[in-house]
Amino acid sequence: MTPTLIYCYDAYCGWCYGFSPVIKKIAGEYKDNLDIEVLSGGMMIGEKIMPIEKIGPFIQSSYKRVEELTGIKFGEDFLWHVFNPEQSDWVMNSEKPAIALSIFKEYLPEQQLDFATDLQYALNYEGRDLDDDEAYRHLLEKYSIQPEAFYRKLKSKEYKEAAYYEFSLCKQLQVTGFPTVFIQTGELKFAMVARGYTAYGDLKERIENVLQETGE
Repeated sequence: MTPTLIYCYDAYCGWCYGFSPVIKKIAGEYKDNLDIEVLSGGMMIGEKIMPIEKIGPFIQSSYKRVEELTGIKFGEDFLWHVFNPEQSDWVMNSEKPAIALSIFKEYLPEQQLDFATDLQYALNYEGRDLDDDEAYRHLLEKYSIQPEAFYRKLKSKEYKEAAYYEFSLCKQLQVTGFPTVFIQTGELKFAMVARGYTAYGDLKERIENVLQETGE
């Protein structure tokens, strides 16, 4: 089997947003050697679903650390919600963006990483509410996906189950934080190459080591 790079992320994870340029560069570089699979982690589901009022104060300090370490920038429209949480109706819920990704994979599996990073840009830079159906419309245009079919699937049980299956896969892989990256080299062989934000050089070196060990 072709080894697979498995990227466990969550649409609401600020560190994953900061990691986007790294993982995209790696994916571009290894596109001939590795299959790419993005799994939604379900960071904010069930009891962890949170209104921005509750999590805003935490993001007010944490987003600066992400910017300093990764060089990414959070947009003014996103930060307005963070700094005015009492005026925002945002609810941070990982379910809908995970369903959207599972639908997208059916249409354009080879571009799933692009779509996942686009979702993060839509949230963290453009300030789009990923719990709102309309937050996805501009991406449907970008990828030429028929809106009626997409929105029908967004409400369907089938794709919700697909999203929750991804959440459970991340649990099986014992992912406890995001981003986490594995290289799968066999049916039950997974090598973790990143846990938390990882610089490009470090990630590349670990991937090379895994591929050398397996003779790929």
